[in-house]
Amino acid sequence: MPSLRLRPWQKAALERFHATASTDFLCVATPGAGKTTFALTAAVQDLALNPHQRVIVVTPTQHLKAQWAAAAGRFGLQLHPTWAPRHGGLPADAHGIVTTFQQIASAAAAVAPMATDAFVILDEVHHAGDERAWGDGLRRAFAAAGRRLSVSGTPFRSDTNSIPFVRYEEEEAVADFSYGYGDALDDGGVVRPVFFPRIDGHMEWSAPDGSLHSHSFDDVVTNEVASQRLRTALSPDGEWLPTVLRRAHERLLELRRDHPEAAGVVITTDQEHARAVSRIMRQRLRVRPVVATSDDPRASGRISGFAAGTEPWIVAVRMVSEGVDIPRLRVGVYATSTSTELFFRQAVGRLVRWIPGMPRQKAFLFVPDDPRFRVLAHHIAEERRHSLRKRQERMDRERDPDLVTATVGEDGQLAMFEVISAVALGEEETSIFSDRHREDLVHLDDLTYDPDLEIALTPPPLPDGSVHIGDAALHDERDRLRRVNQDRVAMLVLLTGEDHATVNATLNRETGIRSVAEATVGQLDRRVHLADRWLARL
Repeated sequence: MPSLRLRPWQKAALERFHATASTDFLCVATPGAGKTTFALTAAVQDLALNPHQRVIVVTPTQHLKAQWAAAAGRFGLQLHPTWAPRHGGLPADAHGIVTTFQQIASAAAAVAPMATDAFVILDEVHHAGDERAWGDGLRRAFAAAGRRLSVSGTPFRSDTNSIPFVRYEEEEAVADFSYGYGDALDDGGVVRPVFFPRIDGHMEWSAPDGSLHSHSFDDVVTNEVASQRLRTALSPDGEWLPTVLRRAHERLLELRRDHPEAAGVVITTDQEHARAVSRIMRQRLRVRPVVATSDDPRASGRISGFAAGTEPWIVAVRMVSEGVDIPRLRVGVYATSTSTELFFRQAVGRLVRWIPGMPRQKAFLFVPDDPRFRVLAHHIAEERRHSLRKRQERMDRERDPDLVTATVGEDGQLAMFEVISAVALGEEETSIFSDRHREDLVHLDDLTYDPDLEIALTPPPLPDGSVHIGDAALHDERDRLRRVNQDRVAMLVLLTGEDHATVNATLNRETGIRSVAEATVGQLDRRVHLADRWLARL
């Protein structure tokens, strides 16, 4: 990669990062702005100054590990996404690893030696406060890191757990660089404008105490009744949800006239709800959506296949979350009872990713016309900083007391809850960008060329002294060769009568390696040839 063209915010953030003497740097940038490119560019530039250091990327989910490794490969940066402590050391043709917060929590002691003086990227770092063990694990594993670059699109949390390696002033998290959604819309060609079709409804249900209720979203009700009303609307037993799915599908079909690959996502409450939504779409819309739920071991593969395909819909619980890069998503249905601002912003973030060269990229998130979601839709463009103090005073001052940020479904008596009917009513549409943001946004390539935004980026040499140039990540070839080696060993065991340990030890000794897990691509290839020559002699 002889040169890389940056967006203005990325260049400004890189300059500030390199000018900062502190070990820690927090970059907050709206989803879709290019945080991955910024972070990997910073890592490659740092490796040019410190060629012998390791690079470690930590992500919230397993699915994102492969995505980060593939992106790094395009920078000539070889990161191992399947490394585990039992493998021992890293191959000499890997710059480092991609792992998860959960894996760090369980193996902090094993990662700490590798992390000494390393360049560490903490992706969506606010998740490090999800569990105390995650934050504690990060502190143990990366206490001696050379640089710690934290990136996030949603730097605040709904609880008061502190985020590791983030600086606080008066209990407020302080970003070293911020690039908000409004900034990105102003720049043009960075993110899409998102509209919120808000669907009202008339819901009837029987509460756990046996009382009957009949309300629309416009009715002022208590917190408890509001939660029951929302749950009724989202129930697959009523007509509100099928109607909204139909309207969303009609909007998607309109978009697919000009953008044939455009797709939609339905964000559901739980796995049972996701499967019910899938049935509605099959039966009523004659659409067979891709379903990705956390209990399915094939979910990550389904998401990757959907991202690269042309299927119109994917239904998910939390699988299509932060960082999942599916630019063709243009329509969403917010069919979950989770009403925290953090989760809502994450959902919107799936729809904002810009596709180069395509004008008029409006996106739409269909939401219940619940007062809580009205507030979130209107406030989502605001930059919020993570506060460690309780938010009750602020909520009492800024919001109606009936507007809560809670997850519906925590009542232990919900088994006695019964939906009677839910009918969708009128639709209102709200945008989250002001009149100064033009609908027909231009792509960055159409803007006046600025040579200052183009930088030379030399692929960093690998620890074995080689340089790998190309889009392919070495870990894919490494995994393929490991499987080939396993097949060869199995044949040798069968034909020689030796056990697996003896055959592996012989091949390792003749190849000059300690283990297959630590072998480079070149060493694995030589090992296969040695096995083939052995087989030919039998």
